[in-house]
Amino acid sequence: MGTQESLAVAAKRPTPTPKALIYQKFGSKACYRTEEILQSADNDCLGLVIPQQTNSVYRCYLDLPELSVTSDTFSRKKDAEQAAAQIAIEKLGIQSTINNPTPQEAWNELVARVSGVFTDEFLSSSHPLIGHFRVAFGRVGDYYGMLPISAIAACDVKANNLCKIIDPKTESDPLSVTSLILKAVKMSGSICLTDGKLWIQKQGPYSPEALQSLLDRYSVSMGCIQLEAIHIPCSIEEHVETLTLDVSDNQYYLDEIAKKLNVADSSQILVSRTVGKASSEMKLYFPNLEAPFLASISSDIHANVEGNIKMEPILNKRASYLSCQNIYGDAILANIGYKWKSPDLFYEDISLCSYYRMLLNKVPDGYYKLSREAILAAELPTSFTPRSNWKGPTPRDLLCVFCRQHRLSEPIFSVRSLSSPETSSELSEMCKKSKSSKLNEEIEMADGGAADVIDKDMGKSGSFRCEVKILSRSQEPIVVCSLADTYRKENDAIQSSAFKVLVWLNKLFKQLDMPMEKLFSFGCAEDINVYPLNFSREFATCLSIYGVKQNYSLKRCSSLGSLCINQPHIKQENGMILLNIEGRDSGVFPSPGSLTCISYVVALVRKGESSKYCLESNDEFEFEIGTGAVINQLEACVTQLSVNQAAQFSIELPSKDLILAAAGESAKHLSRSNLWNCYLDYTVKVLRVSEALEDRMEQALFSPPLSKQRVQFAVAHINESRATTLVDFGCGSGSLLELLLEHTTTIEKIVGVDLSRKGLIRAAKILHQKLSSNSLMQTSIRTAVLYDGSITDFDARLYGFDVGTCLEVIEHMEEDQACLFGDVVLSSFCPNALIVSTPNYEYNSILHRSTIPNKEDDSEEKSAPCKFRNHDHKFEWTREQFNRWATDLALRHNYSVEFSGVGGSGDVEPGFASQIAVFRRNSSREAGKCWKMEESSQPYELIWEWTDSSRSAL
Repeated sequence: MGTQESLAVAAKRPTPTPKALIYQKFGSKACYRTEEILQSADNDCLGLVIPQQTNSVYRCYLDLPELSVTSDTFSRKKDAEQAAAQIAIEKLGIQSTINNPTPQEAWNELVARVSGVFTDEFLSSSHPLIGHFRVAFGRVGDYYGMLPISAIAACDVKANNLCKIIDPKTESDPLSVTSLILKAVKMSGSICLTDGKLWIQKQGPYSPEALQSLLDRYSVSMGCIQLEAIHIPCSIEEHVETLTLDVSDNQYYLDEIAKKLNVADSSQILVSRTVGKASSEMKLYFPNLEAPFLASISSDIHANVEGNIKMEPILNKRASYLSCQNIYGDAILANIGYKWKSPDLFYEDISLCSYYRMLLNKVPDGYYKLSREAILAAELPTSFTPRSNWKGPTPRDLLCVFCRQHRLSEPIFSVRSLSSPETSSELSEMCKKSKSSKLNEEIEMADGGAADVIDKDMGKSGSFRCEVKILSRSQEPIVVCSLADTYRKENDAIQSSAFKVLVWLNKLFKQLDMPMEKLFSFGCAEDINVYPLNFSREFATCLSIYGVKQNYSLKRCSSLGSLCINQPHIKQENGMILLNIEGRDSGVFPSPGSLTCISYVVALVRKGESSKYCLESNDEFEFEIGTGAVINQLEACVTQLSVNQAAQFSIELPSKDLILAAAGESAKHLSRSNLWNCYLDYTVKVLRVSEALEDRMEQALFSPPLSKQRVQFAVAHINESRATTLVDFGCGSGSLLELLLEHTTTIEKIVGVDLSRKGLIRAAKILHQKLSSNSLMQTSIRTAVLYDGSITDFDARLYGFDVGTCLEVIEHMEEDQACLFGDVVLSSFCPNALIVSTPNYEYNSILHRSTIPNKEDDSEEKSAPCKFRNHDHKFEWTREQFNRWATDLALRHNYSVEFSGVGGSGDVEPGFASQIAVFRRNSSREAGKCWKMEESSQPYELIWEWTDSSRSAL
């Protein structure tokens, strides 16, 4: 890399934050105190006797030896702290101590730095290298007082930073760091290099006082220790296994690692950067195959030397992926070293389970699984739900962790207030320093036109929109996502945009073998701008081992039939798949949107054996039904259980890597086992169910809740028209059909249609139990049927019913699909009457301002509900939009339409909370023109059917 490019990279290094500058100046003497201030939220809706929502803001007090300052109030603690630090910086006139030396200046400083390590003064410091010196001067023989170059490369952060300025490639190549330090050694007049090896030492003697001071700092003898480490073979075909390092307090731990790697001595060991937490000593150790070549040359380390053949090392792909550096040959992952301010040896075991967890953590949804302590149960949800229901780290935190794990710059969140288009809040200091002005210009131009439309059409629903940029370490764009949606709260915009990028990355990581020419179009389909060349360069190692990487996530099964694999305890009854359920039915079932708490145990079972390995268990695990937050088989099971009921099911074995990440102490044993004839057995119990946020809002405001008011409205119409047949389009888990059983009606046949098999199976279970019980002997219903199918497809079996219902369904569809449903149902199904309800968008402001705060919410991240009543809603219509849609539909298909609603009043602004249209077929309509479809048109799949003969048989 040339000088100009090196200068450009150096210039792009981020400026320290205000807190970092204060720490440089005062260290631990800087004292931050944060005060939380509660503020009552405004509520314009009079007469609501419910608790009012409160907001938390924070003020920070910063005490320094020279002064004390106080910040303004901020919605986040860390913003208040940074603001206080900035005030102190301005008052004290503190300037950044970080400069940007040229490569030549960095080179001169590196030579001086390496020379300075081998001085009397350095021996009295608290640098981690002191531990290496302590052992070096405790040795006898030829290596007395000598250090391997790799020790400096691994432990001296300042030397590493200088190497990056000289040659930015050293960021990803430990060998390049060693080579530069070797050159610096040879240019120093105070230290020397041993012939043919990479040991360095001071040319002259140390003072007796300095040596004695160093040796006096010995701690109590530890004796011999045994340390568990991980051996990662270079060949991807060989298994990763544990090994034991035997180290004593008077032995150099690098010598033991060299012995395990079969190299001559520890001077031929290379060391990676720290893996995982920066506070740990976990590093990768691997052989320096160019050690003889490097040690024999004098000036140009890449020159060809007669008699020396430079070997081409083989990349260790798994180790390289773990560390984001080039690791060659077999490698050892060990957590051992000398800590700051202590010459004592630090060490901790690394288990196989920990290794696989580190790999899992690099997957977009891996950190979510680990943080929820549910590797075999949790999934990254398919949608971002309101904060009260979101469990685990926020999408923003997940995306930041992903970028850090892959050595990328922190993601940049740019929030724009549509009420002030020129105002933009950059949530990353790096954005202010980014030189990618052309990229920013293109994004602003792309956003400008859309902003006007959004502000005009959606101004009532939100005033913030956010874009996310992921840049490489050199500030080159990799991914840019600009959301068209707007949000009432800034935090909602940030979290939603982060979530969109995270979901896209998660999909991409499951198909990393995608050709580069398809990568751009793949991103465009998700409204994400991808830079394929930059992406492929940053994820080169990841792309090269995509076959291994793909194994880290469970495959989603598209059919509930997967539950039946190897499960003799699952039976079928009346056409419905039933689990072997234990416990009495409490009548309280999970439903879409409800927050459900379960306990579960996951065990590994070998076919034909009774013994089980418990891999994962959780006494209390919460997730929201319908968001894909758990594996689909688990949700399919849970939705069939009521509170306090338990069941078991089995699934095919996921990847071995995922199993080992969850296995704990069993990982070492399982890693050597053949798991081809094993499966996972899940034992699940439902502990409690909290209603969906939308239902909780409705119950707080309306009595009875809107859901029951809608049913009461439908029942009144049914009895008025003396209807005997009813079809519920989009029946979901059967809530309407279930509630109909509690009312006296003229209905004799009920039919439900939905695309969700899980919801249909839950509906079948509840309806079957209630229709078969003695308490409903007097019901008029004689037949009940459930079909799996799309309500935009016609099925001749549902033609000409007396009443069709579609309550709170169309808003879950895209608008064009909702319009298609209206045309299909009135032109083909031809019910005598159709009742359609949908949320009144204009009423949302009242519901949002009246949300009961959840005490479990993060005080720093309190987030209002999304702009619609439910995160799953694709649209919500105003009264004018709904009336226009229904009126046009009725005119086209010779129906009349009347408008009504429930919740609130149609005569008082903003109208009903839930607006209803009742379509009635005109009697003058010619029968032959209503339906000309063939009776053989039956695309729906029968899921469950019940007749009164079934009850008689009982």
